[in-house]
Amino acid sequence: MTPANTGAAADGATPYPGLFVTFEGIDGSGKSTQCRLLAESLQAQGIEVVLTREPGGSDGAEEIRRLVLEGDPDRWSAETELLLFTAARRDHMERRILPALAAGKVVVCDRFADSTRMYQGLSRGDLRASVDQLHRLMIGHEPDLTILIDMDPAKGLARAKGRQGSEERFEDFGLDLQQRMRAGFLELAAEFSDRFRVIDGDRQMDSVARDVLEVVSTALPASDGGLGA
Repeated sequence: MTPANTGAAADGATPYPGLFVTFEGIDGSGKSTQCRLLAESLQAQGIEVVLTREPGGSDGAEEIRRLVLEGDPDRWSAETELLLFTAARRDHMERRILPALAAGKVVVCDRFADSTRMYQGLSRGDLRASVDQLHRLMIGHEPDLTILIDMDPAKGLARAKGRQGSEERFEDFGLDLQQRMRAGFLELAAEFSDRFRVIDGDRQMDSVARDVLEVVSTALPASDGGLGA
């Protein structure tokens, strides 16, 4: 598969019959939970859904995930992270996302290229131009819809650290990074306003989930369970 076959159409519309939905947000925003709840809601209505994540989602990308999310915060430079994340995303696209979209399925992905634009492009280094250049060259595909779960950085970081897992390398950079991340995500939402929808994540989980489902329903074709009618 060549990069020319993996890209969105020139007008921004996807050339695939499926729907590509991504979730973004700072650490601890609850986006992973909302990804799962959305997938369950759509599946309950007979819609074929592929629930995946980044970095990861394919065997090769999951190996890279362990490299970039575990260990000392200073283990990698922002430049090295950018190359690793791009390699993981390329494998993920080839092996899982594009085949699902070509089959007409809904792909729900926890993080995508917008996270790289934030973490490596702005907050970890002045690399936004490099991020976008690599994305155009090696990925060439944007989501049809991106849901930003907005959350107060202090609350989100406390929630993320409370998980006490092994993948806390970025959380270990502290509150300052999370604050810059939130501001950056909101700027991205304004920059790509055609596909971003911002949802307040500082509420009960079920309330957030209802808003998410409402937003996604408007993007689904009317033939998919009538949700897009």
